Amino acid sequence: MGINFLILFLTAMISGSLVFFAPAFKDRFFKLALVFAGSYLFSITILHIVPELFSSGYSNSRMGLYILIGFLLQQLLEFWSSGIEHGHIHKHHSETSKGVITLMLGLFIHAFLEGTLLSHGSAMPETSLVSGHSHSDKTVLLGIIMHKGPAAFALAAVLSASLSKKWTLALLTIFALASPLGMFSSAFFISQGALSNEGIGLLYGLVTGGFLHISTTIFFESSPHHKFQLNKLIVTFVAAALAMASEYFV
Repeated sequence: MGINFLILFLTAMISGSLVFFAPAFKDRFFKLALVFAGSYLFSITILHIVPELFSSGYSNSRMGLYILIGFLLQQLLEFWSSGIEHGHIHKHHSETSKGVITLMLGLFIHAFLEGTLLSHGSAMPETSLVSGHSHSDKTVLLGIIMHKGPAAFALAAVLSASLSKKWTLALLTIFALASPLGMFSSAFFISQGALSNEGIGLLYGLVTGGFLHISTTIFFESSPHHKFQLNKLIVTFVAAALAMASEYFV
């Protein structure tokens, strides 16, 4: 878990810090990176996370409800963050202190919740072992860091538009700590028996719904006029193939 902490933290810090070193922002390549991350995250959610949740002894009917609530919750969080978690770069959000607070609150809640999913190996009921699905958090971790990198870059770009470098790095650090804190917090509460099996299922369902919202939003926004773009199609297929390979062959 300590290694996961470092990976999550450094991914966000390094990606966000690139804002200060990149000579020019290349929107085209950034969007392709987003499409790749979105395709991988969506594929891993469908191939790995959803089957595991529905085969792990949680209530299947309630799990579907939890995932739907998580999808809608992410929509609400984006009213605060305005889509930075899927790569939106809107400089006007950092003009006021109130805007910064709401932006950081929305992003922190989202990142904290997604970090909780990395503790789910210790929380799987014994029935998940019978289902034949062997747990590995490597594919989930890779999906999170692919998503976290562009989000951290977008956050730093927004903050640096009106804040000093010092404040931008301070807020970036808070964001970078959110997912590790979510991972450690959920692992602690699970180990202490403070979360019931139903509570764990609710938590993971909410995160899964958020992943579905973010990944599908990236797809929709990458082609707003529904025009065929070969480069995005290739990137999407490559990311999906990587997800399938990492899930079934690694």
